[in-house]
Amino acid sequence: MAAEKLSPADATQEFWKHLGDSTTVMLAINDPDQHSQPMTAFAEPENNMVWFFTRDDIDLAQQARARKDARLILMSRDREVYADVRGTLDTARDRLRIEKYWGAMVAAWYPDGKDDPHLMLLRFVPEEGQVWLSKKGLVRLVFEVVKANVTKTLPDTGGVADVSFEK
Repeated sequence: MAAEKLSPADATQEFWKHLGDSTTVMLAINDPDQHSQPMTAFAEPENNMVWFFTRDDIDLAQQARARKDARLILMSRDREVYADVRGTLDTARDRLRIEKYWGAMVAAWYPDGKDDPHLMLLRFVPEEGQVWLSKKGLVRLVFEVVKANVTKTLPDTGGVADVSFEK
């Protein structure tokens, strides 16, 4: 991706917008022995938090109990935003958020409903990362690739910015 000017503020705004629209991310503890796993994100940009439903009997939840450094990877549904964000991950049993975000998709994982003894929330607090933004569309991307090959230059596919999140 050619480095187009993208301000950190614009990149952060696009991250939160697309995270809210896309919801599925890859989440992992920062540990070389751990793998990322797909999770459904419930974004709260106003609080600088991302919430995830999980079961307390999976590795990610057990490790997050000790408030671990973690990584969230986003590839937005529309393929306009890509992000690699580091932050902290811990656990909570927040009844208000369970009520707020509960739905049929979540319920499928918890046979005893909102009172399932294995129900737990993960709270990700983003700290810093990189956000790539490309609103070129497929036709413009193809044009940029052809132009780059003809002119022996790099394609202009969008911008990238380092971002810091509010604490």
